[in-house]
Amino acid sequence: MNNTSSLRFPLILLTFIIFALPVKAVVTHGVHLSVNDSARRRPVDASVFPVPPANANTMFYLQRTTNTATLMYELNIDKDTGKPDTDDPMHVYWIRYNEKGQKEELNYIQRKFAYGLSQKSLGNDKYDIRFVSYKKFPLTLMKAADGKYHIFATVSQKLMALRSIFIKIEGGSFWLPNIVHVEMKGTDPATGKEFTERFKP
Repeated sequence: MNNTSSLRFPLILLTFIIFALPVKAVVTHGVHLSVNDSARRRPVDASVFPVPPANANTMFYLQRTTNTATLMYELNIDKDTGKPDTDDPMHVYWIRYNEKGQKEELNYIQRKFAYGLSQKSLGNDKYDIRFVSYKKFPLTLMKAADGKYHIFATVSQKLMALRSIFIKIEGGSFWLPNIVHVEMKGTDPATGKEFTERFKP
C-alpha cells in the first residue's frame, strides 16, 4: 500500500465518525434515549480521555476529541469452539464515558454505514475485516507469534498490530471541522515495539 492509499483510510473513516456521531437516537428495550447535541460536540482535551479497561478480547478502540465516548472492537468468541465466531468474529459497541460509562450497542445507521465491520472468514483461523465506511482498507484478524489474536493493518507501508485510533479536532464547524490529526497506535509484530503513525489531513 502506498502512502496516498494509507492516508485515505483514516480520512474517509474520519468523515463518517464526525458526521454520524453527533446525532444520537436509539431505542433500548422500547425506551427512546437522546443526548443534548451541543454537549456531545464539546471538544475534550486528550489528557482526560479514559483508557478502556484491559480485556484480552479487545482488539482496538477508537476515540475522538468530540467527546469521550469510545468505540470498542472486540473478539466475538464462540463458546463451543473457543475461537472467533466464523460468521461474526468481531463485536463493536460503545463505552459511553461522556454519559455514565455504560456499554451500548451501535444503532442501525452506525453499524451499517459508519463504525460497523464487514467480516469474512479466510480459513485457517484468519479473517478479513473491513470498516463498512471504507471497505478498500483491509484489516486482518489472526493469531500472532504470541498465540493471541490481533488486528493487523498496513499503515504508511508498515505492518502494525493495531491498538487504537485517535482523532483530534480543534474548532471549525459541524460540516467543516478543523482536523488536527489522525493518530494510529500499535506494535510492530516482528519486534513487539510500540509505534505511532500520525496523519495531518
